[in-house]
Amino acid sequence: MVAVVRYTLAHKDAWDAFVAASKNGTFLLLRDYMEYHADRFTDHSLLFYRKGQLLALLPANEAGQEIHSHGGLTYGGIISGGRMKTGAMLEVFEAMTQYFRKEGFRKILYKTIPHIYHQFPAEEDVYALFRFGATLFRRDASSVVALARLLGYSRKRRWEVKKARESELQVLASEDYGGFMQLERDLLQTRYNLSPVHTAAEMALLASRFPQNIKLYIACAGNEMVGGILVYETATVAHCQYIGYTVAGRGMGAVDVLINHLLTEVYPHKKYFNFGISTERQGQYLNEGLIRNKESYGARTMVHDFYELAL
Repeated sequence: MVAVVRYTLAHKDAWDAFVAASKNGTFLLLRDYMEYHADRFTDHSLLFYRKGQLLALLPANEAGQEIHSHGGLTYGGIISGGRMKTGAMLEVFEAMTQYFRKEGFRKILYKTIPHIYHQFPAEEDVYALFRFGATLFRRDASSVVALARLLGYSRKRRWEVKKARESELQVLASEDYGGFMQLERDLLQTRYNLSPVHTAAEMALLASRFPQNIKLYIACAGNEMVGGILVYETATVAHCQYIGYTVAGRGMGAVDVLINHLLTEVYPHKKYFNFGISTERQGQYLNEGLIRNKESYGARTMVHDFYELAL
């Protein structure tokens, strides 16, 4: 029998310790990250116990009669430890669905944790989703470089990187999150009429909480920041959370210099470098220009799946 317990603040230490030792958890699934925007979500995270031992976690929030896992995170399915096996995951899903059904919810919208973030194989939940009749409703295409076996840049990209490296740009690590997020905001507003997911204050707060995981690298012309990449670093992945540049920086190849620096000098020891998704409308639209740009650095596609599980 698997016992289900709803998360409260009293469980914070147990939650964080389990994530740190898990097969597929990252710092995004620690409570200090999850709760920076707690005012926007009604948390309904779960802990699963068997024979008194913590077996799994589910980061989740309520949205009307739906449960989302988790609406404020890029990914957030079942977090499991080394003892998790396929049969046990089926028991977890049985307990989870019974629990939410009794609580009056009608469906679970479930985000998988992409396999590149796993430190050990951890797709027992994907099998359980199949067994419980979940349906795939979204699939994003994310561009990933396998750093141990680089495919290399395209011919045009090699030329552009060479040209950019001959410029006067200086590349350095920075803690100017406010300046970078303003640069990012200006870029998104001008090009797409959008705003970053995070405010400058939120990004600075998260960086202060997770200085080993959130890093900012910038390109400067003189004393002016003309480009930057904000990286989320986990055990296996360096993920580009934000890439920004000014008009001048674009002309000078600031992004080319930065990406080349990260791939060859900062993160060659990681398994993967993730540029993020190039899809919109729940995966139904592919921004082909954007993904071609990422592929020119040697990235290839990994999919990130989202499921709907009726209760």
